[in-house]
Amino acid sequence: MINDIQIKRASVPKGENGSALIYILIAIALLGALTVSFMEPSSQQTSSQNTFKTAVSLQGQVDSIRSAIQECVLSYPQGDSTIDNSSSGTDEGARKNYPIKPNSSHYDSPASTIAKTAAPLVSEIRCPGDQGGPNPNDHDRIFGGSSGKFMQPPPDLFDPWQYYNGTDGIYFWTKTNKTDAFILSALEKLDDNFSECEADVIDASSGAEDLDSDAETECPSGNVCFRVRMITNGTAVWNGDTDGDESGC
Repeated sequence: MINDIQIKRASVPKGENGSALIYILIAIALLGALTVSFMEPSSQQTSSQNTFKTAVSLQGQVDSIRSAIQECVLSYPQGDSTIDNSSSGTDEGARKNYPIKPNSSHYDSPASTIAKTAAPLVSEIRCPGDQGGPNPNDHDRIFGGSSGKFMQPPPDLFDPWQYYNGTDGIYFWTKTNKTDAFILSALEKLDDNFSECEADVIDASSGAEDLDSDAETECPSGNVCFRVRMITNGTAVWNGDTDGDESGC
């Protein structure tokens, strides 16, 4: 029996051995292709999850900021009459019943005993109006322990929100200089949640973009910014959305 098997094996043509090797190589190639095809949807799914997570986080902070500012306006509709919003004042064109910029020179004037901040961060804005006490025009902070409202840290990859109240109206914005592929998709998805001209995505990757007519605020070079407008005046600057849907503003 053993001799018969050996004879049969010995009689297998050499060409069939080569064919078997080819089949093995084809099987390995197919296995590699299948592995790649299974990996691609996983990568796309991760990107989709990051896009959704970022958009939801930013939307939640936008809602919180707008709600806190609107509560301030409703609580103290008269605002602060000592704010100088004249053309040569500390807050040109600003609305006195809305929070002014926390880095405004108003806070260095005799009307206030509060020092201005280094940057116009949303986390530092104060509610104008008669707050009571010995210095009624010393605006109370909107976010902090005394108010019970807390400003959450910005989403991963984004800088803290900044605030503007001046000639062009009232808006707040955030920026990022990160280049992760999902960021722009997240901002465009977020922009779709707002009415036309209410929010915009500014791509300053090739150069800085002024956000207001007085060149006071800007989206720095190498950044992408997302801005939400609360009040828009006729002098407002429209940078043109990245997806072109703000062209009629």
